[in-house]
This record gives sequence, structure tokens and C-alpha cells, in this order.
Amino acid sequence: MTTAEGGRPGSAAQHGPTGTTGTGTPLGTETETETRGRTEDESGAEPRPGGPRPAAADGADPSPGTAPYFRELFDDPRWGPAMVRAVVLEAAHPQVGAALIDNSTFVAHPWRRLRNTFESLRRMFGDDEQVRLREAARLNRLHSRIAGTDPQGRPYAATDPAVRAWVVATLFESAVTMCRVSGQPLEQHVMEGLYAEFRAYLAVMEGGPGHLPPTLAEFWPWYDRVVAEELENTEAMRIILYRLFDHLPAPALLSGVPTLWAAGRAVAGPLIGAITVASLPEPFRRRAGLPETPGAQTLMQGAYLAAGLARFLPEGLLRADAIADLLALSPGGDDPRAKAVTALHDRIKRAGALIRLVTPLSPVPGPASRTAAERGAEEFFRDVLDQTGDGYVTWPDLAAMARELSTRLDLDEPEETRLYDAYAAWWRELRAALDTDGDGRVSAGEYAAAAPSLAGPALIRVAEVLFDATDKDGNGHIDADEYRGLFRTAFRRDTGPSAVPGASAASGPSGVPGAGRAGTVLDRADFVRDFLSFMSGRLRSTAYDPLLAQA
Repeated sequence: MTTAEGGRPGSAAQHGPTGTTGTGTPLGTETETETRGRTEDESGAEPRPGGPRPAAADGADPSPGTAPYFRELFDDPRWGPAMVRAVVLEAAHPQVGAALIDNSTFVAHPWRRLRNTFESLRRMFGDDEQVRLREAARLNRLHSRIAGTDPQGRPYAATDPAVRAWVVATLFESAVTMCRVSGQPLEQHVMEGLYAEFRAYLAVMEGGPGHLPPTLAEFWPWYDRVVAEELENTEAMRIILYRLFDHLPAPALLSGVPTLWAAGRAVAGPLIGAITVASLPEPFRRRAGLPETPGAQTLMQGAYLAAGLARFLPEGLLRADAIADLLALSPGGDDPRAKAVTALHDRIKRAGALIRLVTPLSPVPGPASRTAAERGAEEFFRDVLDQTGDGYVTWPDLAAMARELSTRLDLDEPEETRLYDAYAAWWRELRAALDTDGDGRVSAGEYAAAAPSLAGPALIRVAEVLFDATDKDGNGHIDADEYRGLFRTAFRRDTGPSAVPGASAASGPSGVPGAGRAGTVLDRADFVRDFLSFMSGRLRSTAYDPLLAQA
């Protein structure tokens, strides 16, 4: 997720294509040999105020839970564009790119994918060792289920130690580069401490630092070699650069103002792409044939500088998880912030109406004429079933549902396996019933033709397994707390009004069983019925839609 070009003081890669170093010094001012190994304070850069102490004085890698360097950077506004750049270079690795295309939900559900990444990083770099080990075990199980072959017949596996090392390396180099291009390069001891923290992060999952070189000095040649010899212009990389931001679905907060979102996206999408391309290693840009917009280098440096200045806003205002929470809030929910979000949503809708009057957009052509039931099925296919966004339903789409539910419920290995097995059986049932052309996948048309009759035994089994996983105390009923554990939005918000399928007003003001009167619960039969109604595409649900359809 980062580049091999920027980052280390004094390397050739630090000299950008504009003919200056990362700190603005003209090329040739000092030689690479003279600069290599010097700390930033020796070269005259201002030390960062309040900078953390070195992570491990004895030279050993620290625990990721004692990660002062990463924690300081996590809520840094520059981390946003740096992560985009990092993801691009991650996707340029052929194994990672193939895995993303076949298994990831980053196209259809990018905000959910971003939330899960932030949450995972927080767990892995948090103070609680048990949480850290539990998250590492979850990631290992998740990665063990991601394997296949790319279009050239080359195998890929998310558990490959070299691939994992590359992903972690890109995260580290992204952090280094974002500081450099914004005019605040890291001091040498900070860079070494940050590298030790990322090595420790990998060691928690691998049982050791794996393929990451043992020292920072050895890291840079290794990183350059991977960029020069292994990265490719992959389909996943092209989608991120030229499709994802141009077609990025609105987060829940802005879902009701499509015109305003489309107008902003039309401007921001190409800018993000240009800034990202400009920040990539120049040798890779040339080899991959990525065009660079004139002035993009200046635009890129200005964007990072502006993001860096935002750090001087009041502490806590730009916390990554707080922003993610806000974007995921839906108007009308029972979260305490929902009223403010509803008011903001109303203002945004009025702004969207004004934009439509001033600059009307061309109408989007509607789908071919079908019955009302089929039209609903096609929409459900796009929003829920096609989790990877490739226009078809295959096993990775249903595996993505199982993965999201397992993550939401924080399942242990046995429960997680049962849920995956149930979804695998449903996939076999779907393929046998709907794959009329025998190509191993289900198209939107194939699904729409039979959607009303899909509540078969395998789907019923999925509902039953999900009920058992949600029923934490095993008493045969789902109470309000257990229900919130599953149906809160992706950002820890409780379900909103009418969120419980079939719940009446007597259930309480929030629509959650048990919220209004003691003893009100959801039994197995009700849960299975509501789940089947939703998964057959016949019922919109304020509980299930945020769970599986929210972008």
C-alpha cells in the first residue's frame, strides 16, 4: 500500500520526478552517500513536538500494543490519501490484485471495507493483548479461505508469507512517504521505531516477522526490488485508480442526496486519482504506463500539506473512527447523534435540490421493462448478493456475507466455520437451481427469474445457524442486546425505529424487542421467517439492509 520510491532519507527514491528531494532541496545539493543514514535533526529538520520515545531500546521488535509511533499517525488526516496510495501499490502485486478481484468487497461496499480495516488496525495496535491475539487469529482464518488462480493461471493465497510481508511493508512505507511529501519527514529513530512496530504486527500473525527484512537499512533495497521486479499493472489497481472513485457509492450519511454526491464525486474522483498516480514510484509509473496529469506533483504535495495542517484542529475532531461512525449514521436511527445527522441530512437534501436546479444532470436510463417483483429482485441482487460488484453471484460473494456476519458477531472458530459451511451449502443450492447456462455463476437475469422461490433448505439452514450465532446465551431467544450485536450498523450504532422485522410499536420506542416491555424477545421461528423474507428479495428491512447492503 505504499511506494518504493519515497520514504528513506538519502535514497535515490526520495528524489521525486520534479527534481527535488522530499523536503524541497534541489537535486545535486548533496550526494546520496552524504545524506544516507543521517537523521532528520542532523539535516536541520525540526523535530516533531512531543515525539514518542524509541519503541524498543534493546533493538528487539516491540509488541504492536506498545506502538506509540503508529498510534500517533493513525488519526493523522494525511493517513487518508496515504492509505489510498498504499492500496494501489498493494493491488499492483499480482497475487494481491487477483485476490481483490475475486474476493474483496471494495468495489460494491468500500465504506464497509474501510471500516473493517480501521477496526482491525485498532485491535492489532491496541493495549489489550488478548484482543490482539484474537484479531490475529480471525485474520488468519479469513486469509486461509482466500486462495485461487489469476487469469494467467498463477496461484494466489492470502496466507503466502511474502504477500503478507508486502502488504505490511506498503503500510509502513505509506506512513513514511506521507510525512515526507508534506514537508515533515520522519526522524531516523522514529522511522526505525515505526518499522519495528510493523514487524511486530506481522509477527503476531505469522509467529515471526516473516519475509520483512530485519533492519530498516535492509528494508529499502528489498522494497525497491519488489517494486521493480514483481509489481504489475493489474486489473485491481486500474479499478481503484480509474473506476472506484468515479463510481464510489455514497456512505449512509449521504445516501439520500444522490445528486449532490454525484456532483462532488465528479470533481473529487479524478483529483484523487491524479494525486495518487503522482505519488507512485516513477519507475513503476513508466513501466505500468500510468499517465501523469501536468501539475499533478504540485497538486499532490499541496493535498498532503493541506491534510497535514488539519492536524492543528482541536484534538479528537478528526479521529478516524469518529469520522467513520458519522459517515455510517442513517437519519432516523436511535443513536444519540442521529438527530443532528437528520438535521444535516435535511440541509444536504436542500443543497442537492439547488444543484439539480442550477446544473441538472442527464437522466439515467431505466432498466428494461419487467414485472415489479423482478425489478425488486434485480435491485436486491445488485445491492446485497453481488458483494464483489462484478455483476455475478459466485461463491466469493456469499463468503463475503459470511465474513461480514462473522466479524460483526465476533465469532470463534467453530461458530464461524458452521456459518461458512451453511453459506457454502446455499451457494451449491443456488448454483444448481439458477445457473442455467452452466458457467459456474449466477447472473442478475437468472436470479430475477426465480427469486420468489429461493427459500430452500440450504437458505433455511443459513438462517438457523445465524440465529444460533446471535443467541449468545443459548436460551433459544434473541433479546435486545443480542439483536443489537448483529443489527447495529457497521459503526457500533444500535438499530433504529422499525429495525426489527415484524416488531410492533408495542415492542418499544426503538422497535427493538425487549426495549419497551420486559420479556419481549425474538424466537427462532420469527428470526428465520424474517431472514428468509429478506434474502429472497421480497422485503426491504431497516435491519438487514444496513447489515448487508450498506456501501
